[in-house]
Amino acid sequence: MSYTHPPREEIKKILEQSTTIAVVGLSDDPSKTSHMVSEAMQQKGYKIIPVNPNAATILGETSYASLKDVPVPIDIVNVFRRPEHTPPIAEEAVAVGAKVLWLQLGISNEEAAAIASDGGLQVIMDRCIKVEDSILLPNGKS
Repeated sequence: MSYTHPPREEIKKILEQSTTIAVVGLSDDPSKTSHMVSEAMQQKGYKIIPVNPNAATILGETSYASLKDVPVPIDIVNVFRRPEHTPPIAEEAVAVGAKVLWLQLGISNEEAAAIASDGGLQVIMDRCIKVEDSILLPNGKS
């Protein structure tokens, strides 16, 4: 299986229907891209759940060591980790019943994509969720 991006309309639908984004690799350092992107998404009305074992809270939200520790349903697992670290994250995303595995801009891994899609998740790779949201939902969530 070779990965192809979902059509823009599908990505728009994903963003419209999603409320909870678990961010794996979310940094508590405000100068890091993961922090800036997640903060922007939080300001647009998404519930951000930090997944970072090295922080207690990020962006005012409790941080969890892994996806399995998150106590609420997850719509999107947004990943800010190097590509070689993504297959186990994909396995966890499947295990917790997330709907979408989203690997951020510059991150792609065919194995992770296969694990997630075989587990019933939609997969988006090498795209920035903040950029997509700004383009597809410029006025915020409806």
